[in-house]
Amino acid sequence: MRGARTAPFPPWPRLVLLPLLLLLLLLLFHRTRPQGSLRPLQCYGVGPLGYLNCSWEPLGDLGAPSMLYVQSQKYHSNKTWIVAVPTGQSWVTIPREQLTTADKLLVWAAKAGQPLWTPVFVNLETQMKPDAPRLYPEVDFSEDEPLEAIVQWAPPVWPPHKVLVCQFRYRRCQETDWTLLEPEVKSIPLAPLEILDLELATGYEMSGRCHVEKEENLWGEWSPLLSFQTPASAPKDVWISGNVCGAPGGQELLLLWKASGHCARVSYRVWFQLKDQELMQKETACCNFSIPARAERAGVSAVNATSWELPTNLSLACLGPDSAPHGVEVSLTGNKELLVTWQQGSGQPREHVVDWARDGDALEDLSWVRLPPGNLSAVLPGNFTRGVPYRITVTAVSPWGLAPAPSVWKFREELAPLVGPVLWRLQDAPPGTPVVAWGEVPRHQLRGHLSHYTLCVQNGARPSVCMNVSGSTRTITLPDLPWGPCELWVTASTVAGQGPPGPSLWLHLQDNSLKWKILPGVLLWVLLLMGCSVSLATSGRCVHLRHKVLPHWVWEKVPDPANSSCSLPHVKEVPQAQPPGDSPILEVEEIEKVPVTEPPWASVPLDSGYEKHFLPTPEELGLLGPTPGSRLWPEPTSGRERGAPLADEDTEAQRG
Repeated sequence: MRGARTAPFPPWPRLVLLPLLLLLLLLLFHRTRPQGSLRPLQCYGVGPLGYLNCSWEPLGDLGAPSMLYVQSQKYHSNKTWIVAVPTGQSWVTIPREQLTTADKLLVWAAKAGQPLWTPVFVNLETQMKPDAPRLYPEVDFSEDEPLEAIVQWAPPVWPPHKVLVCQFRYRRCQETDWTLLEPEVKSIPLAPLEILDLELATGYEMSGRCHVEKEENLWGEWSPLLSFQTPASAPKDVWISGNVCGAPGGQELLLLWKASGHCARVSYRVWFQLKDQELMQKETACCNFSIPARAERAGVSAVNATSWELPTNLSLACLGPDSAPHGVEVSLTGNKELLVTWQQGSGQPREHVVDWARDGDALEDLSWVRLPPGNLSAVLPGNFTRGVPYRITVTAVSPWGLAPAPSVWKFREELAPLVGPVLWRLQDAPPGTPVVAWGEVPRHQLRGHLSHYTLCVQNGARPSVCMNVSGSTRTITLPDLPWGPCELWVTASTVAGQGPPGPSLWLHLQDNSLKWKILPGVLLWVLLLMGCSVSLATSGRCVHLRHKVLPHWVWEKVPDPANSSCSLPHVKEVPQAQPPGDSPILEVEEIEKVPVTEPPWASVPLDSGYEKHFLPTPEELGLLGPTPGSRLWPEPTSGRERGAPLADEDTEAQRG
């Protein structure tokens, strides 16, 4: 390990007898070493002319050494150096300047003058860790199967007459385990590395290390990783997403494929062909491309693919319904996985494809598996969410086209609905009898297969009344609703339970009893008859009706003053006057005529075309007696007094 350089070795007193010193060290180590608690000391040189590295593992209760002793055994046998160990450090580095090439060293460690490990011998000529080899980034590949990679490399700097043994390993991207290249290679003679049985369109990593030929267990450090990518490959698994074999002129289809290999950046070339048109090609990235719904064939290839790779193509022609699988069923296994089974249609399909997607997912989120023609069942991989509907389709694939079976909806586990249906009112049938309808609950909110609906009605403070309705019914007539305000709502149910009610619908119904139905008609006929009678009586066409229908004071030409009280608004009722024979004779005294000032408009006579009649005065009727100064006192007129009794001829003339 690398670290800061230490100060030069201080000289150690010469020891005359080296063997006696070694024996003493071994005896001291044997007497003071706790059994099973110490670890060996490791020392080695780094590089051909590098530094000396010594390291050890922590000793637990014994603590770390404070001194490291180094003694030359080849060139300076009577000379020993001491290296101070920093507190808490488990390694030391001795610079190359303080060592002699090809020397042999004896190294031991001590704490408070007591040895902690068995001394180790270090041969600076063989116990060396070489640097890492170098891997060149240019990688060549074979042009035939199987795919083979050829990597050029160079050994680390080392004396040319000494041989290094190097080991190399590789692994596929995103993997943790390495594969060793066998056998190990030597630096002399130098030969390129060959890696066999690689995958196309896949990324790989590679590294190497070396050791001295005579030190098999003293490997150098691994080299930096070399990353490379094998040639591109056309995708083997191509499928189509969308309304395959649907109505003409539908939405575009989405060509999907699974990229071959791993961790490789590949450009693809998509081609498709419409009826009676030339082939069209487009370059795109991974891993989908929109094509017209009228395309009859489509395919995908890789840009810069190997010579032996052929493009993958798919026929999009729709075969007859007899060729499609039938009897598709989806069930749950004991592990809550979806098991799809079906029966093969007519013909000999090349394979079957089972695809599935969540409700509402985009076209590119489709998953699928391919099965050989003799396999009529499949367990769908992946994690399926509870309460989520999945659309599952089985398609027979042949070189001439596709034959999909009707899609099946399946839930891994059904749950109660999240919302209720929306309710609205239709036109009454018959009038006065409400008809209501409701919409479907969206499949992702239904969270299961619909079992039935529940319609509830509540009128005022009365308890609600509910009834179950078949799941195929979404319109209902309500003939027996009570009159007044009514609240209606609908819930949806699955096998897991009933969902919450949907938005309420309020109805305000009138009383539909018989009396309220007849009363408007009766009133209408009464008003009509009264109007006709009055019209006929007043028109003069039916004189007999005038006398029978209208009061006599309406049809009399000369109104009876007894029927009018307009001139006597505040006159109290008095006894009826006595016959003229019994009445006393009144003396009339003439008084001076008081001039009366008439308004200006009264001087112009009005000719209305009607004959004027004058009602008899109260005095004439004998209701009131004359009093002097009264405004009802009779005034003289030219020829006769106003209010005098009419002669018989005048009466006859007036009636005529």
